[in-house]
This record gives sequence, structure tokens and C-alpha cells, in this order.
Amino acid sequence: MGKRLLQNISSEYFAATSALQKRNCVMVYVEGYDDIPFWRAIFDEFETPERRFEVSTPARSDLAKGKRVVMQFAGQAGRNLILCVDSDFDYLFGELSAQSRKVNHTPYLLQTYTYAIENYLCYPPSLHSVCVRATKNDTHIFDFEEFMAEYSRIIYPVFVWYAYAARVDRPTIFTLSDFRNAVKINYINLEDNGEATLVWLEKQVAKRLKFLRSKHQKRIAEVEQFDAYLRSERGVVPEETHLYMQGHALLDNVVSTLVGTVCNTLRKLAVGQILGSSRQGLPLNNELSSYNNALSDVDELLKVNTGFRSCPLFARVRADLARMLDNG
Repeated sequence: MGKRLLQNISSEYFAATSALQKRNCVMVYVEGYDDIPFWRAIFDEFETPERRFEVSTPARSDLAKGKRVVMQFAGQAGRNLILCVDSDFDYLFGELSAQSRKVNHTPYLLQTYTYAIENYLCYPPSLHSVCVRATKNDTHIFDFEEFMAEYSRIIYPVFVWYAYAARVDRPTIFTLSDFRNAVKINYINLEDNGEATLVWLEKQVAKRLKFLRSKHQKRIAEVEQFDAYLRSERGVVPEETHLYMQGHALLDNVVSTLVGTVCNTLRKLAVGQILGSSRQGLPLNNELSSYNNALSDVDELLKVNTGFRSCPLFARVRADLARMLDNG
């Protein structure tokens, strides 16, 4: 898309087109197709008979997408053009980089505050409900909140190193691949709420941390200063690292395994109850068939999970949107 055409797409442009309609139309630009349902659910709450929203990827002839593309419209954003992006590390970096300053200070831009949408989809207090919808079994066999708080506390030291590497733009210090390998969970032993798995993880993290401190001794002081900054200036709590770590590392390498294992156990419990009933023959087979047909795919349910609305960071997103619309 040419520069002139790009500049013509602005809040004023959409305000002018809205004047031809009965309802004011606010265009909302998001990073990609997968982001549309997430943001649509938020904007639904604010739609009125006089105002509607249209959530879309940016209007470009080359169909380019992503955060960088959305940010190209920062200068044109306004009450009729709202931008929505994943924070990545920009919220945590605050005033520390040109990119983070732009994200944090563009008036009509919404950011997730979590690293990405996926961090909301994996919000621990919502995971039991995901399991219930997947298995139709409401038995409480696992405390997701307790486990994820302990998981977050364990990985926090290597998270700081990974975020620091991004902050100083030296990704080779601790690559995303290395970070994912350091914090992933290959299995989960549900006994004692995953204690054995967490003990194993803590050993893996300790090895990685020892290696990083040994290889980059001259950076230790800077990393410690950055750690103090995250806690004091950005409100990061080690037990909430899951909100700020790379979203797909959390979803693909941790939560999918965790929720999948819990769901498998809940299904077995439900089937065991059916088999232990007094029903025999055809009635028993029908009951088993009915239960199996009622099951849902865990990964698909995680993609559409909306149980994150009680998250304090989401409350900030909602408050930002309400303020934008009030100002408009």
C-alpha cells in the first residue's frame, strides 16, 4: 500500500464514512485473524444502538499483518480507528525503548498488558471450567491456581534473563528456543498437585540459570537491576510470571499438557462411574456412547476460553477502552 493511501486511512476517514450511516462505525485494527474473536468479545460489551465496531486486520493491498503493520497506523488512530496489539514486552519495558514508548503512549491503542492473548486464554482460575466443558465432569482433582503460581515462581529467574536479552536486543544471550526448552513441561504427575513435576522443573531451571550466570558473568549486575525494575516499576510478581512469558511457550509447552492430562483423568473417572453402575448390555453401551459424544476437544476450548475477565490486567484493558470511548 502506498504511503499516501496509508495516510488516508485514519480515524477521520472512518468518521466521514460513518456520517453516511445511521450508526457510528468504529474500525478496530488487530494483528491477525486469530485475534479477531478475542477483541470482538471485548468490544461487544460496548456496542450500542448508536455505535458499532468492526474488528479487522489492517486494510492493505498486500494483506500484510502483525504488530508492526498495526503500529503503522498509530498516527492515524482516533475515536473512529482503534488499534489493538499484544503487549509482548512493551508494557514491561515502559519507557526503556522507542517501541515500548510508542505502544504505551499511543492514545487510541489497546494493549493486552499480558505478553499476548494466549496468556489470557491460559488464565489459571479459568482452567477448571475448561476441563468441565471438555469432559462434562466437575470433580476437582487439581488446583490449577496453586500449580501455576508455583510454576511461575520457579521459572521467574530464567524469565528475567530472557526478558533482559530482549531488552538489550541481544537475543543470543538467551534465545526463545532455549527459554521454551527451559520452562516446558513434558509430562505432569497429578499426584500431590504436580509436586514431582515441579521438583523436576526446578532442577532444570537451576541448571539453565547456572549456565547463564557462568557464561554472562559481566551481565549479572544488569540482570539483577532489571529484575528490581520489573518488580518495583512494572508490578511484576514472580508467582504471576505466566502472565508475562511468551504466550505460545505457555500455551503449547505448559498449559496444553497440563489441561490435557487433567482432562484425561476426569474422562477416566467418568467412564469408571458409568461402568460401575447397575446398567448392563445395551443401556450401558448407550450411556457410554452418549458420554463420549458429549466430549469436546481441549485445545479448541482453550482457543475460545473467556474465563479471564476476572484478571486484573484484563480490567486495565477494559478500563482503557471505556476511557477512549468516553473521550470520544
